Amino acid sequence: MPEYKAPLRDMQFVLQEVFDCEAHYRKLGFEDVDTDTMNAIYEEAAKFVEDVVAPLNRIGDEQGCQWNDGEVTTPDGFKEAYEQYMEAGWPTLAQSEAFGGQGLPHSLQQPISEMISAANHSWSMYPGLSHGAMATLEAHGTDAQKARFLPALVEGRWTGTMCLTEPHCGTDLGLLRTRAEANDDGSYRLNGSKIFISAGDHDLAENIVHIVLARIPGSPAGTKGISLFIVPKVNVSEKGELEERNGVHCASIEHKMGIKGSATCVLNFDDARGYLIGEVNRGLNCMFTFMNSARLGVALEGVAASEAAFQGSLAYARERLQMRALSGTKNPDGAADPIIVHPDVRRMLLTQKAFAEGGRAMSADLSLLIDITHKSTDADERARAEAKLALLTPIAKAFLTETGMESTSHGVQVYGGHGFISEWGMEQLMRDTKISCLYEGTTGIQALDLLGRKVLGSQGELLKGFMLEMGSFLGDCSTDEQLAAHAAVIGQYLEELQSLTATIGKRAMSNPEEIGAASVDYLMFAGYVVLAYYWLRMMATAQQKLAEGSGDANFYTAKLQTGAFYFDRVLPRAKSHSACIQNGGESMMAMAAEHFAF
Repeated sequence: MPEYKAPLRDMQFVLQEVFDCEAHYRKLGFEDVDTDTMNAIYEEAAKFVEDVVAPLNRIGDEQGCQWNDGEVTTPDGFKEAYEQYMEAGWPTLAQSEAFGGQGLPHSLQQPISEMISAANHSWSMYPGLSHGAMATLEAHGTDAQKARFLPALVEGRWTGTMCLTEPHCGTDLGLLRTRAEANDDGSYRLNGSKIFISAGDHDLAENIVHIVLARIPGSPAGTKGISLFIVPKVNVSEKGELEERNGVHCASIEHKMGIKGSATCVLNFDDARGYLIGEVNRGLNCMFTFMNSARLGVALEGVAASEAAFQGSLAYARERLQMRALSGTKNPDGAADPIIVHPDVRRMLLTQKAFAEGGRAMSADLSLLIDITHKSTDADERARAEAKLALLTPIAKAFLTETGMESTSHGVQVYGGHGFISEWGMEQLMRDTKISCLYEGTTGIQALDLLGRKVLGSQGELLKGFMLEMGSFLGDCSTDEQLAAHAAVIGQYLEELQSLTATIGKRAMSNPEEIGAASVDYLMFAGYVVLAYYWLRMMATAQQKLAEGSGDANFYTAKLQTGAFYFDRVLPRAKSHSACIQNGGESMMAMAAEHFAF
């Protein structure tokens, strides 16, 4: 089983050197958050993750969760690890001081979330969803609701979930049937069933606060008639004290392909007491706060998977002896050379490394934008941050999870037959990662959001704003020959992206199916180009550090070499997606449904 080590040096490089987060924090009023403080936090987090969370990864997969008479028990060690997590104050790190949090920036939490996910995806699910629940309550809850639920959620004594999906409807939430009927005291009675509820029941916390979509009788049909409710597993008094058990019951847990240590529950709501969040029939608008938080969290899972796959593959490739290098013996004292000398193994390792480090930079930038939306007093700056987040969130969620899945596949391949054997851990990583491409909206759903709503829906304005940012940076690279060459390549891809956007928009005017036909290829094209932009930013920083003679020259040289590999061997994949878009959707939609059968 690969031994996970937190990539602290790369995390520091991205936040502190590429994005100068210390200046960013000072600008937003976080004067006490300097690099020494950050490094101390990350070093302690790394110890906890490496020593406590990571060793439980295989245990969680082997044991899974157990359901007995409506109660869920997590694998051995999960509860004790969560108690240590809570006692150390990790849940409070980036939460509001008004409710017991430490009030640190959102972006400071990001590397810790990546560490936990890379070390143990299943365990990370339990505290992970609480962030979205808290964000939703803070954004849309009343003062009384915040006082009632947030302190225990912030402390970690309670966890949160998101309850959307029902047995008869998945992404099409307009079909949901869970109903909420008003009580005389202003609360509601909820009745219905929800499926696929991650961490919907468990033994780690004393209460679980469900954020639930439901329909009030008499509301309009479809998504316009959906409201949002707080429904605790155990009822809570107005003072935040636990009362009697609420009418929320776990009917079963799913038997899954992966993340078996995370309980994925079927929840029944039987006259469960709930509390309206926000306005009646505006539930989906409120839930987007949770969903956007969750989408960025899942994007980070993709980065974590790429990192974990790379670490495991690299360790094996350095030790595994097989054949001699084509250019001559590299290990004369051994019976064969380590497989890291072979070009195809290097292709896979460098692909994993490029996706992990490029994805980390993209995710870090998005986390800094969230800081701005939370804390900036400049309305224009907040608007720019929100626009960039709107555009890049579906790209990050879909592209980074798809590349994370590819990285885990490479991990199995590097190990060869051993990769297919459970004891090495790579097949578990691949199984655990696939869910990241599915929940919070599949890749296809993210692609429709990007192309249909964000790009065409904004008449290209969201895309234009980010392209101006990229164009400005490309111009800054003109004084360095190597960087300028890469910048010119990105510039050509940006022109192609504009052309593809116009082509799709024109075709869609006569055939709206062209949007759906092009959407995934469009997102993947954009993903490769956006990642190239972040790689160029990292390469520029590494180049500067080498010129100054500061820091570890080997680290910066490796950064430049990985970036060169990305531009030479990964970015050109975008061309195939462009060709598919240009060929249109006619062949995709021509076959009659009945002709698919044999």
